[in-house]
Order: sequence, then C-alpha cells, then structure tokens
Amino acid sequence: MRYRHPARLPRTWLMTDERLGDSLWTALAALPRGSGVVFRHYSLPVCQRRALFAQISRFARRRGLLLLRAGDTPLGRGEDGVHNARAPHGAIASRAVHSARELARARRAGADLIFVSPIFPTASHPGARVLGPLRAMALARATTIPAIALGGMTPAHARRLRSGGFYGWSAIRWWADQKRKAVPT
Repeated sequence: MRYRHPARLPRTWLMTDERLGDSLWTALAALPRGSGVVFRHYSLPVCQRRALFAQISRFARRRGLLLLRAGDTPLGRGEDGVHNARAPHGAIASRAVHSARELARARRAGADLIFVSPIFPTASHPGARVLGPLRAMALARATTIPAIALGGMTPAHARRLRSGGFYGWSAIRWWADQKRKAVPT
C-alpha cells in the first residue's frame, strides 16, 4: 500500500468486475492517463484475484492510473487505497453511497471519495431501482467529499451532472465499449 494521497483525485473511473471478461483490458486501455480504477472481481478465488490484481497494478503504474482495491482482502503491492474497506493510515478510502444513510456512514468512516449510484439504469444491475439525477445531485451537494457519479454513466451524463455537485464519473460497460478513442474527462 502506498501511504500517500495524490494532489488531485481522478475525475474519471473504471469499476472492474468479472462481467467485463476480456474487455477488461479494452476498458483499462480506454482510460485517460490519471484516471482511477476500483478493482472488484469479488467472485474470483483469492489466488486468481491476486494474480489479476498484480497484472492490473503493473498496467496502472505504466499508465499513471490510481488503483483502489475493493473489499477487506489484501491483494498485494500497487494499492493506492481501498473501496468499501478500512483504509490503512494515509491510504485513499472510497465508499459506495446509495442513500443519505450511506452518505452519513461514509462521512463517519472518513471517506476521501464517494461513488453515488445507481444514477441511471444500468446493464450491470438490470431492473435495479435508480436514484435518478435529482436525488443523486442532492446527495452530491450534501457533502464536501468528492462525489463520483456511477450507474449508466456516459460522458454526456457526466456533463449533465457536473453542475449538480459531482466531482467526476465512473463506468463499467461504457469504458469496455471504447476502442482507445479520445475520451473526454
């Protein structure tokens, strides 16, 4: 774990998971330099999860990406912080926020960054209840913690939400559908 905070947290993020399959590498390659990655892949056995994390960590260092590990299981070197887990001193800590109650928990936990979701309908959680832009913006405006928009996000949605208190945006599938295009931040 690197015990430091970057001067500025990334505004663009990729949330990884098993559903990306081989398009994980396309998604990582599409990220602009200085973006962030939250590595999840919860269902992989720990040894496979660690091996994949090590590959992504090397890729992230070469591309100047910030890398957060989701969950409590340590995965090895290359972590800049954690997501939904207790962070070691000086590490970046992010939290998922789906409600005002979870926002209060994130504050108490000392989160450096929150991911507010799901804002729009998303393929990764079909049929899930969404916050919608207005409720999501109310959560983002209710805190000084940088808020990242997640759930059905695209650059157009990100532009729409930026005036609503969001610091940045994150996606899963949108990044995987890119072919190293120039991506707006």
